[in-house]
Amino acid sequence: MKIVIVLVLLGIVAALASAGILMLRRGQHASEDHQDKGMARALALRVALSIGLFAFLLLAWYLGWIRPTGIPVST
Repeated sequence: MKIVIVLVLLGIVAALASAGILMLRRGQHASEDHQDKGMARALALRVALSIGLFAFLLLAWYLGWIRPTGIPVST
């Protein structure tokens, strides 16, 4: 379970980094339209992965695969 969550989080960070790189390279090449589409796809992928991860966490909680433990209080 933890491995899936970490992999999806890494995918989210990779998509964000890809969009950032495409944004920084914008203006260096003549085909800016192609880079704009790539940046939009990377950001759309990041949003889709984030929503998918949230839905997966809700489903996992509902099915009992994960349980909230809260913050341990020491007295």
